[in-house]
Amino acid sequence: MTGETISFVYVTYILSTPQKVFEAITRPDVARRYWGHENVSDWQPGSKWEHVRANDERTVELVGKVIEVSPPSRLVMSWANASQADDPSSYSRVTFDIVEYDDMVRLTVTHDDLVAGSGMANGVSKGWPVVLSSLKSLLETGRGLDVFAKPKAA
Repeated sequence: MTGETISFVYVTYILSTPQKVFEAITRPDVARRYWGHENVSDWQPGSKWEHVRANDERTVELVGKVIEVSPPSRLVMSWANASQADDPSSYSRVTFDIVEYDDMVRLTVTHDDLVAGSGMANGVSKGWPVVLSSLKSLLETGRGLDVFAKPKAA
């Protein structure tokens, strides 16, 4: 790894309201329905947040701090594997921009400050598309996707 950083930007349109999209990201009981994890925080700038696996073990997999919060339009937080929480260089940043767009919402998720070639960059490139698809499905149909599904054998 070279120390070079990369960013991913994902944009999706959801037939919903900004408030419902914001709540889906920040309310543990909603996030678990499409993400399989709960985002746990008091959502105040400077507060910690934890990404907790929604199972019996309740494993904290990701951690960070709330950098900026402007409900229901913007949330910015730092992001790192829980096992690397003590290493400041392991943190990346996630920004959720939520914009009302006629009768829907345009959700832009920007994940930046990722180390090129890192396990986190690899995981993010595979994870965000399914998580955001599941979020869209939940808000539009009431049912999230199985974000842990694996490809079927040919």
